[in-house]
Amino acid sequence: MPSYIVTLKEDATDEQIAAAKKQAQEQGGKIGHEYGIIKGFQVIFPEGSVHSLDSNEHVKAVEADGEQQPYSSRHAPKEPSTSHPPRDAEHGRRHARRSEAEDQVPMLAKQPLHSLSLADLVKHGRPPLSAEALLSSARFTLSLLPIRLAHRIQALRNLPYIVVSNKNISKIYNNYQHSLSTLLPWQGRTISNLEDEIRFTEVLAELVQTHTDTIPILARGFLECRKYISATEVTRFLDEHLRARIGTRLVAEQHIALHFSSQPHFDPGASPTPCPEHPSYIGVIDTALRPASVVDSCGGFVADICELNYGVRPEWVIDGEADTTFAFVPMHLEYIVTELLKNAFRATVENHMNREPIVITIAAEPPDMRPHASHIGLSLPTETRGAFGGDAIAPLDDNAPGVTIRIRDRGGGISPEVLPHIWGYSFTTFSEADEVLGGDDALSVISNASNGNSSIAGLGYGLPLSRAYAEYFGGGIGVQSLHGWGTDVYLKLKGVGKIE
Repeated sequence: MPSYIVTLKEDATDEQIAAAKKQAQEQGGKIGHEYGIIKGFQVIFPEGSVHSLDSNEHVKAVEADGEQQPYSSRHAPKEPSTSHPPRDAEHGRRHARRSEAEDQVPMLAKQPLHSLSLADLVKHGRPPLSAEALLSSARFTLSLLPIRLAHRIQALRNLPYIVVSNKNISKIYNNYQHSLSTLLPWQGRTISNLEDEIRFTEVLAELVQTHTDTIPILARGFLECRKYISATEVTRFLDEHLRARIGTRLVAEQHIALHFSSQPHFDPGASPTPCPEHPSYIGVIDTALRPASVVDSCGGFVADICELNYGVRPEWVIDGEADTTFAFVPMHLEYIVTELLKNAFRATVENHMNREPIVITIAAEPPDMRPHASHIGLSLPTETRGAFGGDAIAPLDDNAPGVTIRIRDRGGGISPEVLPHIWGYSFTTFSEADEVLGGDDALSVISNASNGNSSIAGLGYGLPLSRAYAEYFGGGIGVQSLHGWGTDVYLKLKGVGKIE
């Protein structure tokens, strides 16, 4: 027998919900499951029956039941609607842009994603960029972002309808729709002057700000919907979403940084996103990043947290090729190293092995001497602004094409029962009686991140996130555990290659 999910409008009262159920029963339907997260219920009709529930003024949508039912744009979550016309012209324009974004999503989502590389992000030259190089960067950024946003909107639409109806996931959907609607007016036109580039950069800054808390909000939504979607589906969706978000955010932040470190608009301190003023930087990429310095900085931060929580401050030592440098995104490396050191420090303290230092070994990838090896030639700036200028750039002949970092601890290793699950967002460990945001599993910790909560507890949640950052540019993370002894974590990262 056909089954439907009836969703009522957010402002529907209990009496109006009861009236909708009565209407369904009067038309031969039988009420099934009643939902608590959304205002709605399941109704089952006999074969061949006809109903008119979608004509009820308090009903938002009537969807054929089925966990894998595609989430069509016809039922996309929308902002609360009104029966009167838009109050002003700007509201009408925003509504028109959102409608256009809805129409463009299927077409854009069918286009292949550009496989982003670090070389793509540095190819426009060293700051301060000339006006022409800056415009080229803006055009490249515009060619990528609408397609990337459309792919994420389509992925959200493909989730079960009841999941996307959740207020948190619906909020993320609407954020992506809004961001796409601000970029679509730029398609089909060429960013050919600095006035256009300034306005386009403002759009990018708004996009970055809009999606700041995307991952915590999504995690909260999936926690609330854990009855309606499997852990495997959540892990698959979040893994894909994390990787897509890394690229989208990096593309936008790179152009914003290049804008504020360019010759026409030089003012790094005014950038709304990171814009380091240092001669080795191209936007947010450090072309001479020293991993040992990042390890020491992150180690001090994690040791402070450990001392605050446990009263003990573990030690660490760096060996191997500590002077290695390579081209990479410092923010990504800082995040990964911080999460991996949290695991190692906590395990060391809880296993009472404080006298055994954590050993971090850094190994440079040998240069690729093959004729077709990656060599990036960058034009030097024609002007000097602030810390940027041709005379300030040191030769990078010794840059490694990549590095491997091993973090070794004596924290007792990972038990065989836990080891297979370290890459998952294991929210299924909750019991039905648990609070929705309780516990220390991955989704719970991530969902609390936007509230500013920071603790050394709940470790393991950083592994899937760290792996996403490492793998994005061709690296990865491997774990070798000796249960009862300790753990070796291998972090492999690929840089830009040789920069000339």
